[in-house]
Amino acid sequence: MLHELVADPGELSPLELYDRYVAKLRSVIDEHGVEAVAEESGVDPGTLDGLASGDEPEITLEESTAVLAIPDDAPDGETIAALARDELLMGMTNAVLDVEAVESGLGGELEAREIQSKVEGRFPMTLREFALLYQHIEGVR
Repeated sequence: MLHELVADPGELSPLELYDRYVAKLRSVIDEHGVEAVAEESGVDPGTLDGLASGDEPEITLEESTAVLAIPDDAPDGETIAALARDELLMGMTNAVLDVEAVESGLGGELEAREIQSKVEGRFPMTLREFALLYQHIEGVR
């Protein structure tokens, strides 16, 4: 699962956490190939090619989890994304954080309503945004 790829996400910077996630995506792409991953995941081959070649194209949480779902022993991408969002919500609950507190902790990088909509899955979330939110929440927790 995405939220289980790093043992102590709160100890890393958001960029370091994002880099770890991208490394995992690259390993899946390297193992299965751009074309096969694109076909199975529905992610644009150009995005996958960029990731594989070391670029960092913008990729959504859903696209990321679709890639992580490629190995045979992995759950489907929707389940991985739902569990990642649930982990954000549980982290906020355990740390007694509301969306306004998260907004404040992020220095206004994301607005409270935007955070809530993304965590609930009503608006798309990028992998960078997930790393930013998850690192902050786990750092407070």
